[in-house]
Amino acid sequence: MKLTDFYNEVSRNVDTDKTEITVAETKRVLSEAFLLLAQMDAAEAFDTVTKGITTAKKKLSK
Repeated sequence: MKLTDFYNEVSRNVDTDKTEITVAETKRVLSEAFLLLAQMDAAEAFDTVTKGITTAKKKLSK
């Protein structure tokens, strides 16, 4: 998946009747998240991403 495809898919998933988010807003938020991850050392960044994925898997299993 290309990064642009990732941004677009995230935007589609969060854009609901109650919450409207544009692709540009999605890119801005995700860009900031990636900037924060880039400031961490590799182990800390990987740990943070792993925790996020673990949380996401829990939500998917409900």
